[in-house]
Amino acid sequence: MARAQQFQVVIWRHSSRRDSVNHSQSSFSWEQVGWRAILVGALSAALALGATVQAAPRHTSPRDLSGLWTNATLTPLERPPGFNGLVTTEAAAADFEKRRPAEFLASGSEGVGARESEFWELGTRMTRVRGEIRTSIIIDPRDGKLPYSEAGRRLLATAAAGMLAATEGPEVRPSPERCLMGGGGASGVPMFAANYNANYLFVQTADHLAIWSEMGGSVRIIPLTKRSPLPPHIRPWMGDSASHWEGNTLVVETRNFNPAESHKIPAPIYVSQDAVVTERFTRLSPMEVLYDFSVDDPKPFTRPWRGEGIFRASKGPMFESACHEGNYSLPGILAGARREEGAGRRAESQ
Repeated sequence: MARAQQFQVVIWRHSSRRDSVNHSQSSFSWEQVGWRAILVGALSAALALGATVQAAPRHTSPRDLSGLWTNATLTPLERPPGFNGLVTTEAAAADFEKRRPAEFLASGSEGVGARESEFWELGTRMTRVRGEIRTSIIIDPRDGKLPYSEAGRRLLATAAAGMLAATEGPEVRPSPERCLMGGGGASGVPMFAANYNANYLFVQTADHLAIWSEMGGSVRIIPLTKRSPLPPHIRPWMGDSASHWEGNTLVVETRNFNPAESHKIPAPIYVSQDAVVTERFTRLSPMEVLYDFSVDDPKPFTRPWRGEGIFRASKGPMFESACHEGNYSLPGILAGARREEGAGRRAESQ
């Protein structure tokens, strides 16, 4: 992405300086503004400037998740044919890593020519967790497959068909098409590995963790202090999260999902609005964060299921998601539908 100017953005914490301010004598209070607003403002400003982001200074505390990370991997969510278990050998991994990119690009699963592009960033290696080479992100069930019920498969099929048929207006089109969320669930909950734009900027303060996703450019804000949950009728795109620490692991439980984000298009993944997703973030080293998540969702699945992945330190840079620049697809889809409707009316009148 060419830019006349590029801005390198590094966001850090002035905890010691902030603590030294005498708020009783100051007309401006950081607490009055709120670190939540400051995080949103800083990240939004970076987006507006078309910024590139370099990795923020890395902290030594195991409870500090701040940094620029990527979850790009050749390991798929579900276990592919040819593997008999969760863990494989170096030789089998080397063979899969060699042939996987070509197999991915040759797939026609997203329509004719959908994968004939230069923007794919699949990663170069399969996921390694605690020295084990993983054949799937899913670790439970043991077969590495999403445990869909028959009702769940129907929900997924209906959602996929509706994605193509719904043309009444922009509100019924999928969220990634409207530049609201990243495709394939990359910027949702759980955070599924993207096939491109797989960088994430984690910015942590004393009371919030903000996660800026390169895919879609959305910012997720997780409170680190106790607060009241949202009422059931308020359903944000990324749900309503609450968190607590278990040792050095940040445990995040999210509910109240938006029903319009259930189908993680174009991936064959369906997480309903009634799901409860539990995520665990553990900083293993300055270069890795273990990401463990479980999905409890009886509506489409026969049982809860669980996955594990790794966020690795990324060299960056992280670019803005310029989704709306040249986004002729959305108005084109709606204009085509109106033309077909007009043609149908004319045919009926003849």
